[in-house]
This record gives sequence, C-alpha cells and structure tokens, in this order.
Amino acid sequence: MSATNKARKPAIAFLASRAEDARKALARLNARYGNAPLDEAEVIVALGGDGFMLETLHGTQSRGLPVYGMNRGTVGFLMNAYGEDDLPERLASAEETVINPLAMRATDTHGQEHHALAINEVSLLRQGPQAARLRIFIDGKQRMDELVCDGALVATPAGSTAYNYSAHGPILPIGADVLALTAMAAFRPRRWRGALLPKAALVRIDVLAPEKRPVMADADAQPVRNVAWVEVRSEPAIRHRLLFDPGHGLEERLIREQFF
Repeated sequence: MSATNKARKPAIAFLASRAEDARKALARLNARYGNAPLDEAEVIVALGGDGFMLETLHGTQSRGLPVYGMNRGTVGFLMNAYGEDDLPERLASAEETVINPLAMRATDTHGQEHHALAINEVSLLRQGPQAARLRIFIDGKQRMDELVCDGALVATPAGSTAYNYSAHGPILPIGADVLALTAMAAFRPRRWRGALLPKAALVRIDVLAPEKRPVMADADAQPVRNVAWVEVRSEPAIRHRLLFDPGHGLEERLIREQFF
C-alpha cells in the first residue's frame, strides 16, 4: 500500500473460507473494521489457508486489487500471521509482490478444448493403475520422446514450494524468469529429474495411448479428465498482487523454506 494510505483507514473487503476459524475471524473483523463491497474496496483481506488464497486470487483477478491473506487454515505459505489489532497500519506498511499465473489449454480424448489458469502449477496425473506415457515439446521442438511416470507438472516460482517441491522439484526464486518442469515417480528415463525452462516457454505434453493409459490435467484444483494433450505457458497479461508484512514476503519465505 502507498504511503498516502497510512493516514486513513482503507476500504477493506473481507473474504473467508468455510472453515470455522475463518468464519469466526470474519465476524470479529467485520464488527471492528466494517466490510466494503468488492466494487468499492481498495484491498482484499482473505481469511483461510493457501487453498482459499488461490481461490480468492482466481475469483477476484479482474478487479486488480491487492490481496492480503491472514492464516486461518493449515500451511499458510501465502498468508500472513493472523492478528486483529492495527490492521490498517499493517496494510499500509505491507510489501507487494506481483506474480503471473500459468495458462493451460487442454484437449480431451473427445476433442473438447478446455482452458484454465493456475497460480501454483499445472499437473498431469495418471488416472488408472498403469503409468502415464508422455511426450514433451518445448516451443514446438520435441525434447523427450517418452516419459513413463506417474505424472509431470509445470510450476511457477510462487508454486515451486507446493506440489513441485514434494515431487523433488527445485525451489525457484520469486523473481526468477523460469518455470520448473518436474516428473512424478519417473520410471523411464529413470534418472530424469526435470528441467528449468524460460518463463516465456510454451510447454506441450502429449499423452501417448490415452485410452489405455488415461491421464488427467489439473490447474490449481481445476481438473480435466482424459486429456489427449496439454499446453502450458506463463500469462504475463494477468498480474496477481499479494501483500506481505515487511520481512515476511515470498522471497524470504522461499529462501527460508530451503533451510527448514
């Protein structure tokens, strides 16, 4: 928030997940600070966990408002510590981080095209007992003829500590102009651990034998089943504005995560 906002109370729109702790916090904060309609708000305060933060960012992306999360969930990597006191002052001193989502375009085995945005990652996952067989293209050039695996994902720097990290992918600095391409339980090539790609790269993944080895694609919990191929690229036209308490921004969190 700018220095000019420090002397006055901003118009805050509070949003909360369905969790009991979040709903109780919403009631208390509403009573204390009021709750501005979204079309009149200057800032959104999201109460919940990381999943609710992603839901909030997706749901309000057309408004261009900064979002300040307070943790009323579990992990809370994208959230600030919860506190009811001095909220206008915290918002005024908060540091802003801008992130771009991934755009996914997928076609299923019936020929239907699907579109979705992902702030963390786009993942492809086997649907059945047999391993997926995938062919990978980067900017139109085939880079891997066949990846046999449980799945693969493309992650943003902001999402690199989530599913990507659990799959042994790299943690990316928040300002890095790269994406992580990571395999899950790769069987062949057995030692392949993934790749770092330019942020502007177009990643296409074809599913080989999709009827016998069905695969689903997922963009931030937006699933598409029985995909034939998926394209993923960064979407610079969409800018998500996240607010963090000073000294606790995404850059610091990503560094700290590597020494945890």
